[in-house]
Amino acid sequence: MNDIQHYCDTLKLPYIKESAEREASDSLRRKDTYADYLKRLLHQEVLNRFSRSIQVKIKKAQFPSMKTWESFDMTVLPEVNPQVIAKMMTGEYIQKSENIITLGSSGTGKTHLAIALGLAACQQGHTVLFQTAAHLVHSLIEAHDARKLLSLQRKLMTYKVLIIDELGYVPFSNAGAQLLFEVISKRYEQGSLIITSNLPFEEWTHVFGSNQLTGALLDRVTHHAHIIPMNGTSYRVTSRQRNNQVA
Repeated sequence: MNDIQHYCDTLKLPYIKESAEREASDSLRRKDTYADYLKRLLHQEVLNRFSRSIQVKIKKAQFPSMKTWESFDMTVLPEVNPQVIAKMMTGEYIQKSENIITLGSSGTGKTHLAIALGLAACQQGHTVLFQTAAHLVHSLIEAHDARKLLSLQRKLMTYKVLIIDELGYVPFSNAGAQLLFEVISKRYEQGSLIITSNLPFEEWTHVFGSNQLTGALLDRVTHHAHIIPMNGTSYRVTSRQRNNQVA
């Protein structure tokens, strides 16, 4: 571990220096892969670079991974103006309770951008929650069945930014669609939404199952919204190609 500590000093990685051995033991016990071990170390290192209050907000946001604006490759989306995204990163849309909607095919970086926006919001002191659309609807249905729906709805309203990821990958039941509509409707002009979807607006009816409900939802969600088309080359495919070229 002496060499590792030396390298950590050189690279200024204090958390990894202090925790590599302990985390290695924990990983062996859990039978983690090397990638899992490295990801956890790097994740904690990133968290430690923020103040304690921001760390708490980031943890409560439930991001599936740590993605930043700086690590986003805008070259895969030539039709998107980087200055527009950079302005969004300032959080101005949050002050105005505006929404951000990214639409595009799978793998173009929609989730990466949503997480980066959410992380920036946390750094600015805002409360954020990240949920996939399917998981959020499942939670709403469970709360409804347990007669705890009002409590969950109130909790969701406390977040300045609610990120709903992967809207369109799974169609909802009538009950699920109605419950999600209520969440989105309550946030209208009261809090910001960041929504990622693989479907254009005209196909959202396939997800919500009702033309009338979908129309009412789109009226609310797009009224004060920044809409970002993300139909470039697959971000993941491009990354793999570059890695193969380096290898």
